[in-house]
Amino acid sequence: MKKISLALFVCLSLLICLSLHAQTDFRQWAKTPPMGWNSWDCYGPTVVESEVKANADYMAKHLKRFGWEYVVVDIRWFVQNDKAGGYNQTDPIYTMDEYGRYIPAVNRFPSSANGKGFKPLADYVHSKGLKFGIHLMRGVPKLAVEKRLPVKGTNVTADQIYSPEQQCEWLKDNYTVVAGKPGAQEYYNSLFELYASWNVDFVKIDDLSRPYHQDEIEMIRKAIDRCGRTIVLSTSPGETPIEKADHVRTHANMWRMVDDVWDTWPHITHLMNICQKWYSYISPTWPDCDMIPLGRISIRGERGEDRMTRLTKNEQYSLMTLFTIFRSPLMFGGDLPSNDAFTLSLLTNKSVLQMHREGSEVRQLFQKDGRVAITSKNSKSGAVYLALFNISDDEGQLDINVDLNDLNLGDKNVAVTDLWSGRKVGHFKENFHQKLAKHSCGLYLLK
Repeated sequence: MKKISLALFVCLSLLICLSLHAQTDFRQWAKTPPMGWNSWDCYGPTVVESEVKANADYMAKHLKRFGWEYVVVDIRWFVQNDKAGGYNQTDPIYTMDEYGRYIPAVNRFPSSANGKGFKPLADYVHSKGLKFGIHLMRGVPKLAVEKRLPVKGTNVTADQIYSPEQQCEWLKDNYTVVAGKPGAQEYYNSLFELYASWNVDFVKIDDLSRPYHQDEIEMIRKAIDRCGRTIVLSTSPGETPIEKADHVRTHANMWRMVDDVWDTWPHITHLMNICQKWYSYISPTWPDCDMIPLGRISIRGERGEDRMTRLTKNEQYSLMTLFTIFRSPLMFGGDLPSNDAFTLSLLTNKSVLQMHREGSEVRQLFQKDGRVAITSKNSKSGAVYLALFNISDDEGQLDINVDLNDLNLGDKNVAVTDLWSGRKVGHFKENFHQKLAKHSCGLYLLK
């Protein structure tokens, strides 16, 4: 009798926990923009366990105290024989379980052997005080469809929930899961049940944003909410349609605004242009500027050879200033153990990261004639932040002037501090202006 009562108590407790979890607003799971490392920019689809651990070790030692916490394994971790510089779509050797769910390739992730999945690696990351994330593609594996593998917990097989329509154009691993078909929601439920058992904290899902797959996004949201674990959702890649802004911000914690951002100046200026659409949608969920292509990238990557970023120091400051004042998620793309002192300094500036964490009311003041001004306000102190950019390609400096009335600071002496250096710039009344070289920026605290 005691055993029966204990079993009933455990079951009821579990049901209560699941119910409370389902009622929790997922937007509370990432109250500030997520910060972490992603394997894509340096390792493409070929990252291995030892490399993930090395980056986690570095983050724990050098970055955790500054708010960096996610360690994310990007695309195709389930392919035994993938390659850098383009996916192996000729003869990929997939690893998956009996329910058509991808599992880590043991030759790349040895700790996943014997059905353990990513749990041992997640446990390692958690032991460092960090959080663990994975990438996946929208849909159900073609191989699961071909083999007619069962959908867990149903009498349905994978070939009964799919459609070849709207298949991803750039990676043909999966088919579309058709919402409303018996077993469709259950398939996504089974995925996140598996990821929850691995103690995954973050999932980035590709081929959701462009074209925008509303039905599958909704199924994914439902699956996460019922899995019993807090899992932050990132949708990507490409430009999420602005007309879907209200939908995506009620289903995902962060969403991509652009295609992949690499280490070229035109990528940064294009991003600035795209950002103009999204200022009013910042917080409590996050428009995503993509990964940060700084430090050592493309070790086995998809764009160019193994290199330190091609961006100049001025351009690197401009990128980090844009990402932080815009309050984008910060997912570093370079190999962390290869960081030099300058790269590390860009990731550990306390004043800049405070702005990123505590900013509010982010808006662009102007973008004209190579001059850009963006402002925000500290949500706790009320202090004003101001970012100025010279995005022109012309040699020589541009004088960039801001009317302090536009910042509601018009008729007083305003003390200005350079956030990156900590230098006191001076006191200004009515107007603040700075001369900036091409592709450079200034980031200031005004109070």
